[in-house]
Amino acid sequence: MNILWDFDGTLFDTYPALVQGFIELSGRDLDRAEVLSWLKKDSKTAFKHYGISESQREKYQQLYNHYSRLTSRPFDYLKDALASADQNIIVTHRDKESTLYLLEKYQLTKYFQEIVSVEEQGFTRKPHSASYEYVLKKYPIDLVVGDRELDLIPGRKLNIKTAAFQNQNIEADFHIDNYTEFAPVVLHSLRNQ
Repeated sequence: MNILWDFDGTLFDTYPALVQGFIELSGRDLDRAEVLSWLKKDSKTAFKHYGISESQREKYQQLYNHYSRLTSRPFDYLKDALASADQNIIVTHRDKESTLYLLEKYQLTKYFQEIVSVEEQGFTRKPHSASYEYVLKKYPIDLVVGDRELDLIPGRKLNIKTAAFQNQNIEADFHIDNYTEFAPVVLHSLRNQ
């Protein structure tokens, strides 16, 4: 079973860092829960909603990477989920250096065959499917796991099964709230199809 994973909000709980970086970037006293709901849609929509120019994206990445190194943690039982797959590949908007930093910090690097950093490698941001198509040329992918609609749209477009993590409000073949459900529910179902 080969799995393509999103990183932020799927493998690691990075939302506190995303929210903190966004609020600092805005220079305003924003409601954290509201900011989170916009960021869960996607950062472009959040930038637009709060009137923040896309020219600030690099500064946002820097702020968010800073806070991410301090506060982000892998979700509980993630190692079990990763170990249950044959190959794991990450496709993320996050830069590769900060992704590797967090994976190494929590001894998770060995579980991944490849990390595709969408913007660093010149792909159009998700939900465009170019980065997923790149992965498919190298690995047969059985499942895409993400926490936002934009993570799953390319998988559906490419006829790959999808699993939504901690988000019951998006279209997916499977919905899970924690990784104790991953092998017994998702992978068991896929292997028996």
